[in-house]
Amino acid sequence: MSYALGKRCGTSAYAGTTVPKNLHFVVKDEHGNSRWRKVQVKLEDHINVPVFPSGLEFYDDYMQEYIAKIATERLPEDQPLWNTHIIKYPTKNAAGSLVFKLHHSLGDGFSLMTALFNCVQRADNPSLPLTFPSIGSTQAQNWGVYRALSDVFSMCINTIKDFSWSLALSSIKDSVTPIRSGDVGIEDRPITLSTVTFSLSDIKQIKGKLKGTVNDVITGIIFYGMQLYLQAAGQETKPAKVTALVLLNTRAIRTYQPLKEMARRDSKVPWGNHFAFLHVSIPTNKDPENADPLHSIRRAKKIIKAKRNSLGVYLTAGILEIMRKFRGSEAVSRHIYKTLTNTSLTISNLIGPLEKLQIANHPCKSFYFMVVRAPQSLTITVVSYMGTIKVAIGAERDFINSELLVSCMEKSFERIFDAAVGNRT
Repeated sequence: MSYALGKRCGTSAYAGTTVPKNLHFVVKDEHGNSRWRKVQVKLEDHINVPVFPSGLEFYDDYMQEYIAKIATERLPEDQPLWNTHIIKYPTKNAAGSLVFKLHHSLGDGFSLMTALFNCVQRADNPSLPLTFPSIGSTQAQNWGVYRALSDVFSMCINTIKDFSWSLALSSIKDSVTPIRSGDVGIEDRPITLSTVTFSLSDIKQIKGKLKGTVNDVITGIIFYGMQLYLQAAGQETKPAKVTALVLLNTRAIRTYQPLKEMARRDSKVPWGNHFAFLHVSIPTNKDPENADPLHSIRRAKKIIKAKRNSLGVYLTAGILEIMRKFRGSEAVSRHIYKTLTNTSLTISNLIGPLEKLQIANHPCKSFYFMVVRAPQSLTITVVSYMGTIKVAIGAERDFINSELLVSCMEKSFERIFDAAVGNRT
């Protein structure tokens, strides 16, 4: 089976890890004041099993239409903000599909993925825990005084630049381009979901040749793919402002932990929404077809290195927390909504297990996540699983040509691989 994890935009603070008989959630009274309300959970209200016409070999089109429909629907506000969709029809990629739709107020992607991975088992040996790729760590080095002072100075400069840049760009709109319509109410329009899968082994070959990281390579592929799409979709050659909003986890520890650990008040990996965002300008090119494809990797490597040597994301997170304490969650929600509206796309990534997982004894062939009902024409998410990297694309239907965008992403990878490694054997 394949699985999709969808998240609707929202920022109010709510946490939950199980499905008890009663839950509390926030409602507004007649005076507009927020308060907690206890409701009884009825599982039949949260489990959906769609019925499609019979007699077809594959149901990819029906699957796409169904996901587009539930992606734009609002979750009922008189019950807990989640539901599950069990799709018992085969597609070209899987025998069936399972879709979880959860409001972002339940937690960020890290929290929700942690809950998912605590509910599943390894398909090869359920008694063993899932394992995950190392996200890397910064190891202590024996630097001289000059090098240490230089690094601290560089961090201060990068922090000031990132923080001030994010504050300024939160109120400045991107250009209207083939990936940003700039229309009001985009979140209510249907979307098309597409995916592109890359071999982690191939990505690591490129990484080794360019002495970068997996993130450098994936970001470079996305950057170059966007350049190819903008040209193919008819973008004018004049300079355009194209900004990606990159969502980052701000927890002290960024590895998945048991749910009990996340529920502790003093936990270093607390449950909830603990993320911030950074603005990253996507490089543009007047003639990407004839440009050096490796330039995008080098550019991505330079940007990511500067972001790592910066505390800008933590200052941004601090501002959001101060805003939440003094002005409330709705003020934070309005600020994030405005920031999303002014940028071209959002990029978010998470790591998945190295082994195949199973849910209720059903092996999972593939999975991905997507943020829906965001006021943007384009959202890109990245997740690793079983030696592959899956890039999911949520695009505004009838505005972005999803097939062309997927083709450009695949072309981007092929050209970068050929330029860095050579033809694959």
